[in-house]
Amino acid sequence: MKTLLGTGMAILMLASPALAVDTTTTYSSGILVGVFLAFCALVVVVQLLPTIMLLVGFIKGLVKGTNKQAQRQSSKG
Repeated sequence: MKTLLGTGMAILMLASPALAVDTTTTYSSGILVGVFLAFCALVVVVQLLPTIMLLVGFIKGLVKGTNKQAQRQSSKG
């Protein structure tokens, strides 16, 4: 029984790629769908730019602040 089950599973695993659907024939959306997705990607990128700039400024200020603290401690000592 175990060998029959194992053989059946092996046959199913080997046969599954033959049952796959060819995506070139199922994707029949027009150019407007592509333009819409490109516009959505553009909106996401435009929203990320100020966030990245803010993060870089925050990190620069953090590094500059730690440098000032180190200079103050070294001048006091």
